[in-house]
Amino acid sequence: MSVRTERHLQPWTSEELGKLPSLAAKSMPLKALAKALTRSEESIKAGAKQDELNFAKLR
Repeated sequence: MSVRTERHLQPWTSEELGKLPSLAAKSMPLKALAKALTRSEESIKAGAKQDELNFAKLR
C-alpha cells in the first residue's frame, strides 16, 4: 500500500530534480528514493521522466 504524502500533486522543484540523479546514481531502491524526497514511488517515476532520467537506473 502506498503512503499518501502531504505533497500530493505538488510540482517538482528544480532542487528536487537536481537531487534525483545523484540519489539514483547511488543505486538506491525506488522506495528509498521516495522516502528521501518525501514523494510517492509513482511521483519519483514521473520526476525521472520529466528530468529525462533513464528509469532503468532507478532500481
